[in-house]
Amino acid sequence: LTLAVFPAALWPVAAVEVHTSKQVDAVNGTNLRLKCTFSSSSPISQHLSVTWNFQSEDLSSHEPVFYYLKEPYKLPPGRFKERVTWDGNIERNDVSIIIWNLQPTDNGTFTCQVKNPPDVNGKIGEVRLRVVQKVHFSEIHFLAVAIGSACVLMIVVVTVVIICRHRRKKAQEKRIEVADTEL
Repeated sequence: LTLAVFPAALWPVAAVEVHTSKQVDAVNGTNLRLKCTFSSSSPISQHLSVTWNFQSEDLSSHEPVFYYLKEPYKLPPGRFKERVTWDGNIERNDVSIIIWNLQPTDNGTFTCQVKNPPDVNGKIGEVRLRVVQKVHFSEIHFLAVAIGSACVLMIVVVTVVIICRHRRKKAQEKRIEVADTEL
C-alpha cells in the first residue's frame, strides 16, 4: 500500500545537465558567443530559468551577467550592462549568450545554471574566459612568411623528386636501348 501511495519517493530525482566549453580564448575588442546547452528529463517548463554569473580571476567579485525567465531580463548596472545579449533557443535546449566588446577585465569564469522545474538540481556549467590582446601586424607578417616559406620548400622538394625520377627513367631506358643494340 505504501508503494501505491508514495511511488514518486522511490524514483531518483532527475537533474538538469548543463554543457559548456571548459575554456575559451578570445581577442580583446571582439564579440564572443558563450555557448551553453542543457538536457532535462522533464519537458521544457514555462518556469524554466537561466542564470549566467561571472567570477573574476582574482576572485574579488561575483557578478550577475544575465537572467532569463520566459524572456531575457535587463541587468542592473555593472561591467556587463549593455554588453550581453541573449542568443539562445529554449526549444533547442540552447541558452547561450553573446558578450560584446570583450575587455581584459572580462578574464574569469562564467557560470551557466538552468532550472527546469521539477528538474532544478544539477551541475552548473563553467566556462573560463581568457581575453588576449590583438595580434600585431609583425606577428601576422612573421606567420605569413613562415607558412609561405614552408609551401615554397615543399614545392622545391617535390620538383626535385620529380626531376630525379624522370632522369632515372631516361637513364634506365637508355641502358635498355644499349643492351638491345648489343644483342
